[in-house]
Amino acid sequence: MLDTTNPNSYQYHTKHLQINILGGVKTNKMESMRITMSIQKPEGYNVLRHSLDLYNDNQVEKFTRKIAERLEIGTSVARKTLQELTKELENHRFLLVEKEQQAAAPYYKELAATEQKAAEAFLKKDNLLKRTNELIGKSGVIGEESNRLTMFLIFTSRKTPNPLHCISLGSSGVGKTHRRS
Repeated sequence: MLDTTNPNSYQYHTKHLQINILGGVKTNKMESMRITMSIQKPEGYNVLRHSLDLYNDNQVEKFTRKIAERLEIGTSVARKTLQELTKELENHRFLLVEKEQQAAAPYYKELAATEQKAAEAFLKKDNLLKRTNELIGKSGVIGEESNRLTMFLIFTSRKTPNPLHCISLGSSGVGKTHRRS
């Protein structure tokens, strides 16, 4: 019943009422369900617009009476529709929160067996730092051989309990903040 294809305008239609939720639902305050809606009868032109917290029983009860009066529909129909809408929005919000948590979860790349063997072989060869520095140069960091290797070692310290920090000084526009993907 709840159509969330447009994240800025949800649609909830029953045989008695049509509800549009403007702006979707917020996932940062789970203790409230504040929405802005427009509600009308399917065949009617009388539109009622209102902002309310669906978790606030007093607001919902007042709005139920207002719907019944303005749209000439029974309070039990209005109350039931708002209760069903609240349940649908709760379920949708839980899905949104779950998606946000999955998107925020750290990504760990697992190496394929061949990639792992190649990495181990690279690490076991002589002159590891020199070869690493050459690869950094090939990736686009030109010149500054000692600085780029030092910064690489500092950056990789992020995996340790006490990561190191550095300050990079240079002229404007030389690419200090440029990152390659």
